[in-house]
Amino acid sequence: MAPLNPNFTLDNFLLGLCAVFSLSFCYLLGFAIYRVYFHPLAVYPGPKICAITRLPYLWNLIMGQQAHNACRLHQIYGDVVRIAPDELSYTNSHAWKDIYSHRQGKPEMAKNRKSYTTHPGGEHIIIANREDHSRFRKNLSHGFSDSSMRQQEPLIQTYVNLLIRRLKEHSQDGQIPQNMSSWYNWITFDIIGDLTFGEPFGCLDNSDYHPWVSAIFDNIKAGIYIKALNYLPYGQELASLFVPKKLLEKKKTYNEITVEKVKHRIGLAEERPDFLGNILKRKEKGFTYPELLSNSSILVIAGSETTATILSGVTYLLLETPNVMAKVVHEVRSSFNNDDEITINSACGLKYMIACLEEALRIYPPAPTGFPRIVPEGGDLIAGKWVPGGTVAGVSIVAAHHSPGNFRDPESFIPERFLGDPRFATDNKGALNPFSTGPRNCIGKNLAWAEMRLILAKVLFNFDLELAQGRENWLDQKVYAIWEKGPLNVKLKIAR
Repeated sequence: MAPLNPNFTLDNFLLGLCAVFSLSFCYLLGFAIYRVYFHPLAVYPGPKICAITRLPYLWNLIMGQQAHNACRLHQIYGDVVRIAPDELSYTNSHAWKDIYSHRQGKPEMAKNRKSYTTHPGGEHIIIANREDHSRFRKNLSHGFSDSSMRQQEPLIQTYVNLLIRRLKEHSQDGQIPQNMSSWYNWITFDIIGDLTFGEPFGCLDNSDYHPWVSAIFDNIKAGIYIKALNYLPYGQELASLFVPKKLLEKKKTYNEITVEKVKHRIGLAEERPDFLGNILKRKEKGFTYPELLSNSSILVIAGSETTATILSGVTYLLLETPNVMAKVVHEVRSSFNNDDEITINSACGLKYMIACLEEALRIYPPAPTGFPRIVPEGGDLIAGKWVPGGTVAGVSIVAAHHSPGNFRDPESFIPERFLGDPRFATDNKGALNPFSTGPRNCIGKNLAWAEMRLILAKVLFNFDLELAQGRENWLDQKVYAIWEKGPLNVKLKIAR
């Protein structure tokens, strides 16, 4: 055995260790000073800790508090905040235009892929590059056209009428409170399941969640952990260690059932005016099989949970604001003699009810965190100020909708702000974009509005609603890409 180095002593070892720690400390201190004071984004306000590291952002993300934290930061620092070393959050309408709208002569601001998770099959309409997005949207747009909407209305009406029957059966004329959050989820999932896969999920028939629907929520929550890991070195390899096993199992179940559902739809011999029908007829220009999987997954989530969310939100807000509830109920019931007269088209005439939905979209937007993009190489102007290339930039939707700089009395539910009330003449409606804006805005916006108007009108026409006792502030919810809704227990008495 070789003899020990006679020059090596414990003192030398400790001295070397101290030198390593000192150099590391100096490096980290210098790095922090650079990010706070000399980084190109140092001119933007925000907490110094957020300028140094993304860890506060990631912590709030996995705790379901990032949307709330963005609101708090904007209240402190104004309409633009540096929320991470390389990321800016905005609340003003100019940022909406500069980040998301058509950019003539300029490349679009690409999606920040770290903010999104994969779906079965891979690429889908939300994260696709410009060329693929255009192809996806062109193929899917027929299913959301006015002609398709007219063809789909009998199917949609069938499910809305089934919802009303089930609510009458289960509520026993107000004796048994019903969780309206679940009922709204069940109907929207049944509708979108039929329009996407050629069959419903059976939620309304069974008055319960289908296993695939149940898996969706855990799949989304698992996606938040994976999103956070995207920012860490070798983060994806660590997923099995940091993502709860239950969520990973639900994600696997979700993927497997998605494959089964798409195979079922492909196997249908009949032609249907649904979202995949037009694509399957023109395979040479349509989607590959993996693209069918991924886009079907996105269609079901985006076309169900978001609509159910706003229906739950507007129901709660109406119940908490009796004078508004009285006005909208009077409008609905005085406009129709029976609920057979309530159609997608006739519900468009319910101006006050539509204003209630718009106000609910402002207070409780279905996609609360926003859609971050990446500033192209070379940088660009956002809200009149230069932003360097590579910066992540986005509008925080909840913060924008609740900003006193955009809306007067922003925490109050006042539908009149959308009906020309002079008190709200200074409201900045351009800051209100719950379905995003520009070439990548929500392709299902028209369907969502049709469902929201029809379902809410029929519920208000058929029932007197009363919030069950003992509920705390229902809107006090965590956000994991979508709101984590708790039970919304409501007594429903048949309207006399």
